[in-house]
Amino acid sequence: MLQPELAAPRCSGRAGGGRSAALAALRAGGVAGARAANRRRGWARAPPADRAPATVAGQRAAAMATVMAATAAERAVLEEEFRWLLHDEVHAVLRQLQDILKEASLRFTLPGSGTEGPTKQENFILGSCGTDQVKGVLTLQGDALSQADVNLKMPRNNQLLHFAFREDKQWKLQQIQDARNHVSQAIYLLANRDESYQFRTGAEVLKLMDAVMLQLTRARNRLTTPATLTLPEIAASGLTRMFAPTLPSDLLVNVYINLNKLCLTVYQLHTLQPNSTKNFRPAGGAVLHSPGAMFEWGTQRLELCQQLKDKISVFSSYWSCRPF
Repeated sequence: MLQPELAAPRCSGRAGGGRSAALAALRAGGVAGARAANRRRGWARAPPADRAPATVAGQRAAAMATVMAATAAERAVLEEEFRWLLHDEVHAVLRQLQDILKEASLRFTLPGSGTEGPTKQENFILGSCGTDQVKGVLTLQGDALSQADVNLKMPRNNQLLHFAFREDKQWKLQQIQDARNHVSQAIYLLANRDESYQFRTGAEVLKLMDAVMLQLTRARNRLTTPATLTLPEIAASGLTRMFAPTLPSDLLVNVYINLNKLCLTVYQLHTLQPNSTKNFRPAGGAVLHSPGAMFEWGTQRLELCQQLKDKISVFSSYWSCRPF
């Protein structure tokens, strides 16, 4: 029993003594006396347990205040930059865009329509892909095809035809007219927001830019994607009557722009026989019609030279090993 009695003071003697002193001081002098006793005992280095949460909360509050102050400063800087963007940078960009579009619009100027002088003529040399069936030169001035000089070799009899535009005629290209109108509309939208106009919100700027970009997209699409036309529409367009001498009645021509190319398409027609019209299927609209396309013009039903190919195919099926 001697060992436990000797061990007890080693485990609790200092703590017990300290706590007794603190309790005695608390009874004698209240909380202040207990804190003084604690300082004498060396406990002042560790914060009391009841004050630790208040200290952590204060640190968090101080950190939050610092973050909020930094956020407010950053917000003020961003607001100042945004005001500068609306009042200065937006107008600078719109002015630059307007200058570019005005320069582009000069490409669409009508002949003799402004102070810039006559519109420059551009010559386009024609050539078939890998063949010499079509040769010639087309002259484009503004939105009008002013001259055409074309040599056409007929595939049926190798006959060489030469035809040119009549001197008193020009052919307006609707694609160029539409593209010019879209560019002019974009310039008009920008001109309504000059330097004196004050943008209030970013949404207002985005709305203007969306409208301008829509007009420019439409202008580009008109030049990169030709309109789809039916064969009766091509026949009724009047382009075939622009030439001298007059084109043969079995020819149709069409001119259109595709990307950076000026294209001339020549269709050779074949009149369908009355007994072969039971399978007549009129072709719809297309940019480039394929051989065999059928259409009705006046009292005639015609196709693009497919009937002869069908006849050759019938005979070739009997002699598939022999070249024809």
